Amino acid sequence: MKYDIIAFMVSFLLIITYYLYLGRRTRRVPDSSVHRLNARVRERWVDMIMTNDNMNILAIQTLRNSVMAANFMASTSILLIIGTLNISEKIGRWALNWHPYGLAQPFSAELWQLKLCLLLLDFSIAFYCFSMAIRFFNHVGYMINLPIDTSSDNGLYKQTCAYLNRAGRYYTLGTRAFFFGLPIILWFFGPYFLVLATIGLIAGLAVLDKVPS
Repeated sequence: MKYDIIAFMVSFLLIITYYLYLGRRTRRVPDSSVHRLNARVRERWVDMIMTNDNMNILAIQTLRNSVMAANFMASTSILLIIGTLNISEKIGRWALNWHPYGLAQPFSAELWQLKLCLLLLDFSIAFYCFSMAIRFFNHVGYMINLPIDTSSDNGLYKQTCAYLNRAGRYYTLGTRAFFFGLPIILWFFGPYFLVLATIGLIAGLAVLDKVPS
């Protein structure tokens, strides 16, 4: 159990360090962050839709696709929660079978329950984030079809951009919650897998968070 705690702390510190580095890099070089780029693109899209009367169908189709994607991911989160509860006993047996090979410390029922709770919490956070993304996408659907002159009165324009960017952030957080579920799943098979999976995940996030050249 000692090695599991150490592995968890190392993984946690690696993730915190990465996001601190990402925040610092974004403040120093805003154009290097794909999240800043996506936010600007969404704002330009809102400006195009609200200043052109013939873009209503495009707005509806784009928001519908976004809502459908978020709804699919939210449904997947619920299925993962139910599936995790259903196969929890099998996960315990799989982990127990791996232990004799020296890949982990002796089996602990309390530690196994903690890992299971963390996995369920991760999928629950994903469901919440995707549900909130659907909520804000629906709000944008009502707001974006209102005609407005952004040069004279941009209050509604800014609010629409804020709602759309918030929906995008929730969608991103939900996707990241799915990503972080992989190290937790591998943690069932031993602390070494947790650290290795976290390092691999951070390497992948470093590529995703950087604006493609």
